[in-house]
Amino acid sequence: MGELKRGLREQILKEMSYERQMSDEELCELIDGELMACAREQPMPLEERLRLHKELFDSFRRLDVLQELVDDPQITEIMVNGPDTVFVESGGKIRQWEKVFESKEQLLDLIRQIVSRVNRMVNTATPIADARLPDGSRVHVVLEPVALDGPILTIRKFPEPITMKRLLEYGSISEEAAKLLKLLAAARYNIFVSGGTGAGKTTFLNALSEFIPAGERVITIEDSAELKLSHIANLVRLETRDANAEGEGAIGVGALIRAALRMRPDRVIIGEVRGKEALELLQAMNTGHDGSFSTGHANSPRDMLSRLETMVLMAAELPLAAIRSQIASAVEIMVHVARLRDRSRKVVAIEEVDRFENGEIFLNPLFSFQEDEPDKGTGEGRCRREERVEGRLKRVGTLKHREKLKMAGYSI
Repeated sequence: MGELKRGLREQILKEMSYERQMSDEELCELIDGELMACAREQPMPLEERLRLHKELFDSFRRLDVLQELVDDPQITEIMVNGPDTVFVESGGKIRQWEKVFESKEQLLDLIRQIVSRVNRMVNTATPIADARLPDGSRVHVVLEPVALDGPILTIRKFPEPITMKRLLEYGSISEEAAKLLKLLAAARYNIFVSGGTGAGKTTFLNALSEFIPAGERVITIEDSAELKLSHIANLVRLETRDANAEGEGAIGVGALIRAALRMRPDRVIIGEVRGKEALELLQAMNTGHDGSFSTGHANSPRDMLSRLETMVLMAAELPLAAIRSQIASAVEIMVHVARLRDRSRKVVAIEEVDRFENGEIFLNPLFSFQEDEPDKGTGEGRCRREERVEGRLKRVGTLKHREKLKMAGYSI
């Protein structure tokens, strides 16, 4: 049946008009016509015709064999390791999928289709690209010769925005901590979210953004647009751009931050800082743009501060004391999210950047995730500890610097 599908697809390609954009209805009619012509020569059951129609339409307008994975709300990640191997993540567990691509060309066609939708390009000269799907899912592509075993395609799905209410239901954060973050966000504290890969930084940033007052002007800056701030009417969304085939025209996060500051923002939200754009972020936070949010990869709040220092040094050779002073002045609250051994995602620490003194940044822990002790009297307790991490984000300190809260009319 693979040969039949390839033959039908080639015939449809020959008959497609490239003088104008063919609508979905016209494409469906063309597919039906080819299937009817094929059925006259080679009878096939109605079920088989319907399946072929869907697969052919998906190959032209959707995600080909991967479409059913994208449509499945239980699947959170799709990992294509060449045309012959596909893995998926569901419920925090990774398994191999039984279906594969018919050829490397089929996978390459799909990749080019995805990146072209967001006006990006990927080829052997520029074999790495980031893109997104219409539903906001994140896409990362690596081609040969960098990828030795064929084209690599990774899709991180965001089926629906996770609200703070949902995080509370999942036990990812305590109610007391959520209430504090709501006050801090409304009072325009600068908040930085850190965590490892897949820990849920973007998800938490989306939930945290719910607390931004609806009447403010917000500018988001991302490599691939993923944030969904549906309650903000005055919203500007900016996205980076890669260099063209001549290596020119690249627009990075740093350039977008500079542009955003000329757009009269109330808040600037940077999806993630990875390099020298960290200096632009600190300058934005230190020049009256309070209430800014951002994320970064790190293993702890303290580690995130060290990484910020390193990223700023990529942009300018400044004294370490000056960098730390800028960080302590810009970033006010650190939120750390982690993926625990039972694959659950939780907020494990909320810390206040207290002060810069004697060349060091001091942190004031506000909340810390404390794991419950297992029932040592029974084997059941040990088994439960291995399978599920029981614990809660608990208060361990009090916010020291409350000036913004007082100015905004809040008290805790």
